[in-house]
Amino acid sequence: MKQLLLAVLFANVLTSAIAQSERYTGAMQKNMQAMAEAKTADAMLDVVNAFERIGNAEKTQWLPFYYATIAQVWHAFMVNDSKQFDVLGDKATAFLAKAEAIEKNNSEIALAKSMIATLKMMVDPMTRYMEYGAASAENIALSKKLDPNNPRPYMWEAQGLSRTPEQFGGGCAKAKPVFEEAIKRFETFKPASALHPNWGKEQNQQAYDACK
Repeated sequence: MKQLLLAVLFANVLTSAIAQSERYTGAMQKNMQAMAEAKTADAMLDVVNAFERIGNAEKTQWLPFYYATIAQVWHAFMVNDSKQFDVLGDKATAFLAKAEAIEKNNSEIALAKSMIATLKMMVDPMTRYMEYGAASAENIALSKKLDPNNPRPYMWEAQGLSRTPEQFGGGCAKAKPVFEEAIKRFETFKPASALHPNWGKEQNQQAYDACK
């Protein structure tokens, strides 16, 4: 009888764990799709809030707070008001700190730091380049080091170069080979799971085509 009760208890616990895992996966995939389809700042903010809720509920998962970070950065760029970039960047940093508390030495987290630094730099590029431009470049380099196969740091580096005036070392001629490196890596990159980062391929191609 005791063994039967233990077996029933184990089965109930296992069933509950599977159901919770399925709910988490479903919620993540739903919001990843919403993130990909968001066309306005308000829609992207809804995605930020949704990922934050998932992260608060799933306290051992780093991916919800990672996606909240990325969506927060995209939201800021969609708002397109440099006066708000510091506040919005600080919110992204807070999300990323929660992700990094769970997941250490991660290429995607390093790239997210670069994205936040770029956002901060755009408040006043002329005066902030030395601090935040350097921070962005350092985290791109770290992202590459932590995962040489990750295409996203190459994509982000290329986009930065394409938007930098030629007299300051940028321009499409400098960006094009870096875009091409990203294209090669996007062709072979395989995410660790269906929930792990796999974004940027179309964005990279569009930016590359615009440069050509």
